[in-house]
Amino acid sequence: MNADPEDLRVDVETPSGEILAIDDPALMSMLREGLSDDNNLTLVRSERAMTDCRPVSLISLQTVEQIGDELGEGDLDPRRFRANVYVDSASGRGFREDVFVGRSLRIGSKAVVSVLERDPRCKMISRDPDTGEHNPQVLRTVARVHGNMAGVYCAVLVEGMIKKGDSAELVD
Repeated sequence: MNADPEDLRVDVETPSGEILAIDDPALMSMLREGLSDDNNLTLVRSERAMTDCRPVSLISLQTVEQIGDELGEGDLDPRRFRANVYVDSASGRGFREDVFVGRSLRIGSKAVVSVLERDPRCKMISRDPDTGEHNPQVLRTVARVHGNMAGVYCAVLVEGMIKKGDSAELVD
């Protein structure tokens, strides 16, 4: 799956210290006018991006659904968990991905990841991915019911393109 462009957002720090989105018209105007030789632009990681810190994070749709049920809120937006890969385990059970720790998964026809550890969650899961609205009950529920873990972290063993609908299967 490819990341949503909003998740890969880059900002630019201008010589005056102002932070502008890379697509901000004010930045475009500044670039058209030109900068002097002693001024530099710096690309910085956007604070608006809501991405995870590890190379690959994976969570099942059933895990997200179970957390929503435990909250009594029904459907949670899976993007709240900022995973790179969402799997449909078709088992109906949440947290099935926990049994993958220490094993390898093939995703699609070529990519292979090693599942390193369960994902310790931070307060970002309490933020709605569209509005940024804070609901502390999401993290509190994950902490209380699941030891603050939801999803897994992985490292890429074999590179490969993956896309929506690809299968994920244990290879060892």
